[in-house]
Amino acid sequence: MLQLPESPRITTLAPLEEAYELCRQITAEYSKTFYLGTLLMPEAKRRAIWAIYVWCRRTDELVDGPRSELTTNATLDEWEQHLESVFAGQPIEDVDVALVDTLQRFPINIQPFRDMIAGQRMDLYRSRYETFEELKLYCYRVAGTVGLMTTPVMGVDDSHRSTPWSQSQTARNPEPEAVALGIANQLTNILRDVGEDARRGRIYIPLEDLERFKYSEKELLNGVVDERWRALMQFQIARARRFFSEAESGISLLSPDARFPVWAALMLYRGILDVIEQNQYDVFCKRAYVPGWRKLLYLPLAKLRAEVL
Repeated sequence: MLQLPESPRITTLAPLEEAYELCRQITAEYSKTFYLGTLLMPEAKRRAIWAIYVWCRRTDELVDGPRSELTTNATLDEWEQHLESVFAGQPIEDVDVALVDTLQRFPINIQPFRDMIAGQRMDLYRSRYETFEELKLYCYRVAGTVGLMTTPVMGVDDSHRSTPWSQSQTARNPEPEAVALGIANQLTNILRDVGEDARRGRIYIPLEDLERFKYSEKELLNGVVDERWRALMQFQIARARRFFSEAESGISLLSPDARFPVWAALMLYRGILDVIEQNQYDVFCKRAYVPGWRKLLYLPLAKLRAEVL
């Protein structure tokens, strides 16, 4: 179980290779599909992604993990201080050793990490979102930030600057598309986990959308699946797909060795929306997941898109 320590340990921390191996193991255990995608990356990049993933997971577990009932704003203040220490090159725990090394190798900004902590603060006191704009801010903070954290690791393709007349051009950074992918992923999470969140008294679908389709909070909490619910879910899925489409245009701007894994991750995650449709939008009793055999079918198409788009 991952948790924030009560105070820094005055012990010898793990050597660098052991720290990265620990990050690899945590990623492989808790996010199998994501881990498989990282294996498509060059070694230095996948190790960096593992280190970032572990930090993000530990941050999320402060609010959604087994000990989340003990988390307060003070806990998140302490975690932000922990973050500041890591960015200052002073690791506190074993996995921090890998993240400190990653920060030295790649030009990663601290602000997305701070923003993610701000997203966790929202979960401390909010269980409803009135409008999509409010939900979009939450999605940016807890997931869009991941795109900003990882884009410096993925790298930007500057091959168009190889000719003498293009030396003065600056490669466009695909950060808006990276944020869009994070938002798309989080919207997909929300739709997949409606039933699980409802059992915790949480509703992430905007209340203005419930009203639009004349579907009540009480009906959602009771898992009512009817034509109104199906129409509401179709509306939500279409919105998530628009963000996935927006994200697609940024993949060609990444370094060539990052395009295949990003295409694969996008297609695998977007596939969850297809499964929700196949389950007739019943996200209360059926958890939507892409089976292993179907994941394999996505890979050749992802590879082709990475090469030609």
